[in-house]
Amino acid sequence: MAGLVNFEDEKEVKQFLDNLEVEYSFQCYKENDPEVLCLLEAPDGDVPVSLGCVPHRISMLLSGCQRLSDYFEGVKENYESAAKVLKHNCESNGYGESCYKLGAYHVSGKGGVTECLKTAYSCFMRSCHSTGKKSIDACHNVGLLAHDGRAHEGGADVAVARQYYEKACAGGFAASCFNLSALFIEGNAKGLAPDMKQALRYADRACELGHVWGCANASRMYKLGDGTPKDEKKAEQLKERARALHGLQKDRQLKFGE
Repeated sequence: MAGLVNFEDEKEVKQFLDNLEVEYSFQCYKENDPEVLCLLEAPDGDVPVSLGCVPHRISMLLSGCQRLSDYFEGVKENYESAAKVLKHNCESNGYGESCYKLGAYHVSGKGGVTECLKTAYSCFMRSCHSTGKKSIDACHNVGLLAHDGRAHEGGADVAVARQYYEKACAGGFAASCFNLSALFIEGNAKGLAPDMKQALRYADRACELGHVWGCANASRMYKLGDGTPKDEKKAEQLKERARALHGLQKDRQLKFGE
C-alpha cells in the first residue's frame, strides 16, 4: 500500500526517519510565527469559555519541538541536539514537558548542558506551573530539591517542599503523599510541628495510590494508635495491601528481567 513504510528495507527506513526530522524541525522552528498566536482573553475583556481560539498550529509547533528533541534523543542518540531543542522549547515557548526534560538533563549534565541543580530546579518549577503531562512529576521534583536543600543556598526549605509535595500529591503522585507523611511524622525546627493526624492522612492517600511504604506506615499507625484511635482491623487490611503491592512489584521486576 502507498504511504506505508517497509521497515525491513534499510534505505526506506532511513528515508522515513530523515523525513521525520525535517517535519519536526519545520513544525518547531518554521511555523513559530507570532501572527498565528491568539489571545486567551477576548477583546472585550471576557475570558472565552473554551480555548478554541488557540490555533492548532500553536499546539503543533510546541509538540513538534518536543517530538524533535525525542527524535534526537531516541533515534539519533544525539543528546546535544536534543538539549538545544529542549532549551528552545522551554525558554522560548514555555512548553512544560520540555522544561521538565531540560531539568532532568541539568541534574546529570546530559547533552553537554551544565550540571546544575539550581538550573534544574528552575526548569522543574516552570514545568510544575504549566499544564503539561509532566507537570505533576515536576512539582514532586521541586519538592525533593527544596527538601534536601541542594538547590537552595540556605539549605533545606521545608515550607517550599511541603507546598510542592501537596501540589503533586493532589495530582495523584504517590511519592509526594508519602513524603508529606514523613514530614509530618518528623516535624521541623523551622516551623513544621509534628502532626500525626496529617501524617496518617497522607500515608493513607499514598497507600490508595499504590505506595507500598505508605500502606506499611499507615498500618503501623492504626496498630499503635498514632494520629487515630487504634484499629487492628484497619491495620491488618493495610498490611495485606502492602504485601500485595510488594508482590506485584516483585512480579514486574521478574518479568522485566526475563
